[in-house]
Amino acid sequence: MDLPALVFVDDHVVVVDKPAGMPSVPARTKLDPPCVVELLRAELGALEAVHRLDRDTSGLLILARTPHARAALGRALEARRVTKEYLAVVEGAPPAERGTIHLPLAPDPTAPPRQRVDPIIGRRAETGWRRLAADGPHLSLLALEPVTGRSHQLRVHLAWLGMPIAGDRLYGGRGAAGLALHSARVGFTHPESGLRVDLVATPPVTDAWAAFAAATAAHLGLAVGSSAERPTCDQ
Repeated sequence: MDLPALVFVDDHVVVVDKPAGMPSVPARTKLDPPCVVELLRAELGALEAVHRLDRDTSGLLILARTPHARAALGRALEARRVTKEYLAVVEGAPPAERGTIHLPLAPDPTAPPRQRVDPIIGRRAETGWRRLAADGPHLSLLALEPVTGRSHQLRVHLAWLGMPIAGDRLYGGRGAAGLALHSARVGFTHPESGLRVDLVATPPVTDAWAAFAAATAAHLGLAVGSSAERPTCDQ
């Protein structure tokens, strides 16, 4: 299996552009493919994921190389000082140009690993979304900001709104061969230098994203066809 692309590397933090189909952390069974941490161990040593991406979600994933970096970035995540933006191709058209979804989520005991909207035992979950482009009446490109980080949050929220992510067969999506959900932007304060690090990466080159290549590149400030941008660090 190919290694995930390295977008940012120093002695404390690693950020990769994870391909779809690769687990972020060690899988639960021996039948699952190697995860990001395992694949990079020989080259970079011990790593720990600061956050997680679903196995079928592509894009930017932050990893820590030291306990101090892991603790500092974990605190930053809890305090919502780490910015994350996802892009998604969804089925249908949104009801407005932008909005926020507030729906509590809980595991669905009848169909794991599915999650469900549950106002009784569900945990708070909040997602901001914005329409970027449309490909006729059937597909739309959205920018997503997960204010909270519940399992499958973006997928469940969009499906509930009547716009399942293309290719998300677990929550009613059709069309694409794979899940059209991509972690496109992350930003954080470096745990050692104190500088701000901002990174972007475009979605993979697949049929699901082809119609939105120009809109995606324009939104991320990249040239069409480029895949990732090296970090900017604010003094």
